[in-house]
Amino acid sequence: MSVTLDDALFARARAWAAADPDPDTRAELEALIQASAVEELSERFQAELDFGTAGLRGEVAAGPARMNRAVVVRAVRALAEHLLAQVPDARALPVVVGYDARPTSRALAEAAAGVLLGAGLSVRWFEQAVPTPLVAYAARVFSASAAIVVTASHNPKQDNGLKVYGHDALQLVAPADADVARRRAEVGPAASISHVDFPRVRSGVLGARVELLSSALEDRYLDELEASLPARQNGPSLSVVYTPLHGVGLRLAQAALARRGFTNFHAVPEQAQPDGAFPTCAFPNPEVSGTLDLALALAKRVHADLVVANDPDADRLAAAVATGNGEYRQLSGNEVGLLLADFVLQLAPTKPTPLLVTSIVSSPALSRIAAAHGARAERTLTGFKWIWTAARALERSSHVRFAFGCEEALGYSIGQLVRDKDGISAAVWLCELAERCRRRGETLLDRLHALYATHGYWGSAQHSLVKPGASGIVAIRECVERLAQSPPNSLGGLDCREVRDYRVGAEQRALWLGQSPLLELTLSDDCRVLVRPSGTEPKLKIYADARVTPAPGESPAVVSARAEQRSRQLAEALAIWLEAP
Repeated sequence: MSVTLDDALFARARAWAAADPDPDTRAELEALIQASAVEELSERFQAELDFGTAGLRGEVAAGPARMNRAVVVRAVRALAEHLLAQVPDARALPVVVGYDARPTSRALAEAAAGVLLGAGLSVRWFEQAVPTPLVAYAARVFSASAAIVVTASHNPKQDNGLKVYGHDALQLVAPADADVARRRAEVGPAASISHVDFPRVRSGVLGARVELLSSALEDRYLDELEASLPARQNGPSLSVVYTPLHGVGLRLAQAALARRGFTNFHAVPEQAQPDGAFPTCAFPNPEVSGTLDLALALAKRVHADLVVANDPDADRLAAAVATGNGEYRQLSGNEVGLLLADFVLQLAPTKPTPLLVTSIVSSPALSRIAAAHGARAERTLTGFKWIWTAARALERSSHVRFAFGCEEALGYSIGQLVRDKDGISAAVWLCELAERCRRRGETLLDRLHALYATHGYWGSAQHSLVKPGASGIVAIRECVERLAQSPPNSLGGLDCREVRDYRVGAEQRALWLGQSPLLELTLSDDCRVLVRPSGTEPKLKIYADARVTPAPGESPAVVSARAEQRSRQLAEALAIWLEAP
């Protein structure tokens, strides 16, 4: 008798359920099997969660294509074997483990720590939920063999994830990520993996032990951040509204700003405490329209100069600026990047040459700012794992020193503090810049328009095509292939002059511009459009950048709005083209 595809699916599901160490997800899967839920099981068994732009991330549920204890146990065991094979003195060095405030994060982090102890690796453990940048900072200052943080960052409340840093305190990239993936395929079922019941027994085989991390680490981070900043100004009076969006950033952000004298500080009360249910914002991404409404309302009540927001794990920064008429304008990720890049490079030592690293989808204006300051500019694939991989490699091979890194999705890294994006330190730097502008009678918008007048008026826009499920993966792949093989001759009235396909030719590029499902369309009039699948969500992302020339007598605000409108038109034009039959 032949075995059908459904038979094979149910056999896989039964085997996974039998080996699931979590009784809740095991029961969930058994119920789906009992109900013969073929479509749902197919979704959950299409493939095991893979390391994307920022590690594993997905919906919390049963099955290998979801986020759960079995997936974490297998991934962490593979990581442990990689460390033991590749990192000298791995047993003598700690693995830092942290987690955010989502409902399942601590339990998943405990499962990860138990596997590490079971492999004979020692753990440095955060007893409370903490910002992701603090975990990355700990990885660096303790010379850890690795660091793990359980977080889904700004994803919806039903998601969670696992982010991993290697021995260099950078996120895993090739060949390390491939080695971990290979080992995961060989570790066997989750229930067979050696582990320690971490909540009850905080010691492991071969003398492995747990050390609790205290508030002294936060003080050390704050001291180092303070040392990296310019001389403190006396009596800053900038009024700041802050929201952590129900995340873990408030304590550290408030302490960092207080050290600089920013005590006219107002936290959004409804969002101040960690709450992984995100009761006031179903999608806690500060890029999403409406997410900052409570912060903006508070800013109007207290007449704040600046609104700053971290996402729930505090590695991103959003900002809104008072416009002078009682309203506020939220800055885009590129606009914050331009302001910070110019400010940081103004203050950076000129020897060795300062280095600015941006993701390929960030504004082209950043490279012009770098050139104006005598800095080297480098582009990378999307994600701070690539930004910092490029930074470390270029520091070793060229006479440069990393000064600033950014990506348009609200990610910023300043100096050597954290080898990843850091929304806490970026908030302090932005407040410092805003206070200096205030003392000159300017706003951040005034400063931004001055940068545009010097380096060109650029507008940037993003558009996403949402394609959920297994069919969505196929649809996204087909969109990319169609664009590569038969691109439009023109877009939005502009000629399409070149299509660069980053899926091919990787051997001729730097590691940080390696093989990726990314297409870059160069258009006339200094415009461009890029397309790539999201690394964390079921989306095809379209990025457009447009440069416009001011008309005689046209105000800076009008020129900027026109550039933004032009970029939106280009992004939407390509979305329509991709969706056409």
